[in-house]
Amino acid sequence: MHEVTAPPGATAPVFYEQEEHAHGDGGTLLGFWLYLMSDCLIFAVLFACYGVLGRNYAAGPSGAELFDLKLVALNTSLLLLSSITYGFAMLKMEEEQVDAVLRWLAATGVLGAGFLAIEFYEFAHLIHEGATPQRSAFLSSFFLLVGTHGLHVTFGIIWLVTLMFQVRQHGLIADNQRRLLCLSMFWHFLDVVWIGVFTFVYLMGATR
Repeated sequence: MHEVTAPPGATAPVFYEQEEHAHGDGGTLLGFWLYLMSDCLIFAVLFACYGVLGRNYAAGPSGAELFDLKLVALNTSLLLLSSITYGFAMLKMEEEQVDAVLRWLAATGVLGAGFLAIEFYEFAHLIHEGATPQRSAFLSSFFLLVGTHGLHVTFGIIWLVTLMFQVRQHGLIADNQRRLLCLSMFWHFLDVVWIGVFTFVYLMGATR
């Protein structure tokens, strides 16, 4: 750690502010990784529940009868594209281009909102067809797993919009860059989870 000359009368050394930010960044990122690991455990439990209950139809409809794979594929494309646009936002952050960062973040938010809109439509359609969570253990575990992921995406969009206001007001200061990095990890984590949902729930469910 480098030390700068202390002002007259000072009794303790004064250190570079950048180093304080570096220590803070490390603690924040470690804490956020721990949060993501706890989220991994939550989704692991939900996947396990679906794996156990996913074929208990109680004489009700199965995934092969309910799932529209074309609609789900479109939904998946929107979420994967949102990760790409967020990646561009991070690249522009490195170049300290505030307006470009905001544009790419806005594109990410729009794609995420499109993903949620399709998911809401799917849920509303299933409920209209009588495929409610109470209908069978399969549907209960399906709504719980997919709905939990949807809630995470909703939270991510709220976080993203909040960060856009902070970047617009304060620019790409160290705190905002750290927050953008944490949201980046969270957003890509949701993509990985959704790939598991798409494969394990929808693709495998449509073949049963």
